[in-house]
Amino acid sequence: MNHKRRLAKLQAALEPNRLDALLAIHLPNIRYLCGFTGSAGALVIAEGKSVFFTDGRYTEQARTEVQGSRVVIARKAPMLAAGEWLAKHAGKLGLKTLGIESEHQTVAERTRLAKILPSGMRLREAPPLVERARMVKDADEIERLRAAVLLGSSLFDVVLKAICPGVTEIEVAAEMEYAARRSGAEGMSFETIIASGTRSALPHGRASESTIPAAGFVVCDFGVILAGYCSDMTRTVHVGRPPDAARHVYQAVREAQQRALDAIRPGASVSEVDGAARKLLRRNGLAEYFTHSTGHGVGLEIHEGPRVAAGQHQLLRPGMVITVEPGVYVPGVGGVRIEDMAVVTERGCEVLTPTTKEMITV
Repeated sequence: MNHKRRLAKLQAALEPNRLDALLAIHLPNIRYLCGFTGSAGALVIAEGKSVFFTDGRYTEQARTEVQGSRVVIARKAPMLAAGEWLAKHAGKLGLKTLGIESEHQTVAERTRLAKILPSGMRLREAPPLVERARMVKDADEIERLRAAVLLGSSLFDVVLKAICPGVTEIEVAAEMEYAARRSGAEGMSFETIIASGTRSALPHGRASESTIPAAGFVVCDFGVILAGYCSDMTRTVHVGRPPDAARHVYQAVREAQQRALDAIRPGASVSEVDGAARKLLRRNGLAEYFTHSTGHGVGLEIHEGPRVAAGQHQLLRPGMVITVEPGVYVPGVGGVRIEDMAVVTERGCEVLTPTTKEMITV
């Protein structure tokens, strides 16, 4: 990955956004800009200069991983060390306005930082410059995401073997997570969702001690982290022979997902993609049971921009990678969700998730 190029693009964006420097403390943003994968760091980016701060635990790791930035090993919290460096060099470098990542900084941290900086330096909430850049993936990132998706998708076979009446949801999740680690995953992208029977009507029904019932839907939502990048997929299976009503709901969700995928193209708004799924569910009398957004971006974090939802105006661009995951959740009855990851291409999209979406009974 060309971290120097990423830093250069960010440095070029400082002046147009009325910033002399940016203090990055959100670890995924730091990793994106300079390659550091540890748990403590701060990155100061100014015109023609970039300095990374971490503590003694990461001396060798930082010197090995960090690209395009000078490395400073500090004896105090990296953010405070960055503040002291800024206080010392602000005058010489002409730094008067420092952008901060306010969504990732506590009030207490901002107060401590402000006390360290010279009185003439202004702290300003920076626009999400790094997050905007991260929305469009380069070729290397797409290949990493593709590999993560393939590894995550391979776990569905483990799920199908593990699901049977009387087994707890936690046991199913454990089998999957063990297989993920054995296959090389760094970890799960999020807490695995195995929601069965009436619990399948909970959009985020994390695996519990509840046992798989003799009949009903099981929503399986899971993903892995591989080489720092996340995958995310959902498949819904049915235990026992599904009644006609269950087949109707499943087919409607599947068609809604396909309509949303068909709507993905450069220049389309994310709200158009969301609307395509909702329109199909509305025709089937199920729109009121679709209670969340249609999708979200995925990359170094499991939830990134853009948000694929009604009222959002972001236009899709080639290289964006999003989930498409409409669902129907009927309280007291059950639910269905089908989710793929897709990359926006020059002409439409490529669905990365290879797993069948036929209705599966176990």
